Amino acid sequence: MLYTLRAPKTTAELDFSLLWLALALLALGLVMVYSASIATAEAARYTGHNGQYYLLRQTIFIGIGLAVGMAAFNVPMRVWQQAAPYLFLAGLLLLVVVLIPGIGREVNGSRRWIPLGFANLQPSELMKFLAVLYAADYTTRKAAFMHDFKKGFLPMAAVMILAGGLLLREPDFGAFVVIVSIAMGILFLGGLNWRVFAGLVVVLLIGFVALIWSSPYRLQRVLGFMDPFADPYGKGYQLSHALIAFGRGEWLGLGLGGSVEKLFYLPEAHTDFLLAVIAEELGFIGVAVVIGLFAWLIVKAFLIGHRAARLERNYCALVAQGIGIWLGVQALINMGVNVGLLPTKGLTLPFLSFGGSGIVANCLAVAVLLRIDWEQRQMMRGKTF
Repeated sequence: MLYTLRAPKTTAELDFSLLWLALALLALGLVMVYSASIATAEAARYTGHNGQYYLLRQTIFIGIGLAVGMAAFNVPMRVWQQAAPYLFLAGLLLLVVVLIPGIGREVNGSRRWIPLGFANLQPSELMKFLAVLYAADYTTRKAAFMHDFKKGFLPMAAVMILAGGLLLREPDFGAFVVIVSIAMGILFLGGLNWRVFAGLVVVLLIGFVALIWSSPYRLQRVLGFMDPFADPYGKGYQLSHALIAFGRGEWLGLGLGGSVEKLFYLPEAHTDFLLAVIAEELGFIGVAVVIGLFAWLIVKAFLIGHRAARLERNYCALVAQGIGIWLGVQALINMGVNVGLLPTKGLTLPFLSFGGSGIVANCLAVAVLLRIDWEQRQMMRGKTF
């Protein structure tokens, strides 16, 4: 059956639990970014010694993200599917542009940002969203060949190797891992032969080990992660201070603003290691709440995907579940790094950590989830859209 799409005219049929869940994460992130960054902002010249510098910028990023999300919600899913290959190509082009000297901005040996004057665009963050759209479209189009390694998997693998190669040139190993997880997860959910999937997982694990072993700085991070207190002032510096923050927080934390580790001890306190500041100030209870909110969000994404599959809306189902995989894997890696279960990696905590591109990409993801759910509610009521 064909449906005529129209823009939503009412919010009464939105999944408000999903909307408020996302807003709660954004609000908590805003408060904690301010708490974690105030000392750094006051000490830095480029901020004008303004302690509210990161708070103001994060507020602007959230405002932009919400505006982009509202616009994205009004885009029908069939349009997203039609545009998916072209959007993915645009994302690949941005990954090429960011590597061009004089255009891409280099920080700490990594060239990941394109300066836009008022902010920096990080293409790898947007590529996570675009990878979901493209992988879901590819899997839907190739559904009849998912059992075939050559016809079903190899074309997708070639595209992801291209994207992965560009990401590793930055280098952004964390984004590479997330995008590979998205592609593999969507292919598996789309019907990829389980034997092929198992074999590919083994190959990927070997490949990740080879990438780590062949790169001195990645190898040093792994060695530092295994025993951070063996070299607390060197390769184990970040993790040792993150663990100290968790230990100081105990059950209820030291109170909002009470963190000592954020006072120039813990690097990237408002970005990669924000969870450690949450642990120190809000304790085990605060961390448990964060984990619970993410678990709820991921479950919601998979439930929306499941309902879409029951209505035979396969593309929408894979997009929703792909978003769940993306946010779940990235949050899990960030949390694992903060508590010392995984080697230090430059991945932010979705919705919470400071950063414009990440916030916009996360808001896009929630907007698309809301759109999928809204369209399904219209179908179940027998309405056209």
